[in-house]
Parts: sequence; structure tokens; C-alpha cells
Amino acid sequence: MKLSHSLALTLPLASGWAMAADLSVKFELPQLNVAEYHKPYVAVWIEKADQGVASNLAVLYDVKKKDNAGEKWVKDLRTWWRKAGRDAKLPIDGVSGATRAAGTHTLSFGPAVNGLDKLPAGDYKLVIEAAREAGGRELVKVPFAWPAKGKLAANAAGKEELGAVSVQIQ
Repeated sequence: MKLSHSLALTLPLASGWAMAADLSVKFELPQLNVAEYHKPYVAVWIEKADQGVASNLAVLYDVKKKDNAGEKWVKDLRTWWRKAGRDAKLPIDGVSGATRAAGTHTLSFGPAVNGLDKLPAGDYKLVIEAAREAGGRELVKVPFAWPAKGKLAANAAGKEELGAVSVQIQ
């Protein structure tokens, strides 16, 4: 199983970045024809050039399970877990949310959300990871340079647990 897909993307650098920049992530969770289907857990974060986490944007898991039992399976988001999850106290305010059913979903983040307004100029990757109980795991990365000048749209795609992924900055 191939776990990583990348799409090269470069945004022009500017002397200062527009405080009004919004980041939007649109992703598809494909309907899989399997005997036992569980909604995938999904993590979305921004990764620095050194592969450290610059900002956690979303961690979608079964937040309503009795006695926080959904947290047990968050470790299946192995890349996110190793980089940021094991040190996080779940649920993360403003980041944690419920799993999503198969289909297309959009998450939007304003500049002051999750430290986006404090990102220094540099090279980053938007990373999305999906893992499903009794299923697979997949990671998609979209590299970009920050800050953005003007509008930007980029697309990538997973092959199994994730379908189309698009990132927009405006």
C-alpha cells in the first residue's frame, strides 16, 4: 500500500502577508465496497520544512464515544500521532471534531485560527492523513511556500482511503 502522495506547489513570497488570508481544505472520503466499513479518522496539519508540525488544523475522530473510547483509535493516524498526537490532550479545543461519512467535505480556517497568522515565511506542506478501523491508512501532502500573494488553488489525490484533496488560500 502506498502511503504518501505529493503535489509540488509554490506560492510567491511577499514582503508581508495579507492578514486576511483564509485557508480551505476540501477532501473526499471515498465509499469503499468492503464487508466492514467504519468512518475514517482524519488529521489535517501544516508541516514545516524540517517535518515538524507548524499547526494542527483538524483531528476528526469519534468524539462522542462513551468514556472517550474514540481516543483509543486516534493512534491509528500514525504519522500525526508520532509528530503531534501523543503530546496532545484530546479533545483539542477548536481542532477536534466528529468523523465524516463518505463524501466530499470542506474545512475552512481563518488567519487567526490555529496560529496561521503567526507562520513565518518559509516552505510548508499541508498534510492530510486518514485511517480506518479494519481498513487502511493513507497520507497526502501538498507542499507550498508561505506567505501567499493573491489566491492559490492546488489539487492532489489519494488512491485508497482519500480521494481528491484541494487546498485554497485567499
